[in-house]
Amino acid sequence: MLKRPTLLWLLVPHVLYLGVLPLVNRVTPTVLGLPFLVFWMLLATLLTPASVWLAWRGDRKRAARRAVGAPAGERGAA
Repeated sequence: MLKRPTLLWLLVPHVLYLGVLPLVNRVTPTVLGLPFLVFWMLLATLLTPASVWLAWRGDRKRAARRAVGAPAGERGAA
């Protein structure tokens, strides 16, 4: 069972760069005048900060919920 499912957003860059690479490794078609592989790498580079931000935001919300729900003596313990 996942305790921090929002951290799965951190797998997005890995999948975009490595997991899909054999499928997008081609010169044609061209997108915006770029070979498809170059376009894909550019897209992956632009999506990486967004996925890291989503993971950070979800983890921060989880920590805030945990701090509000914990008794006063246990807030600093975790």
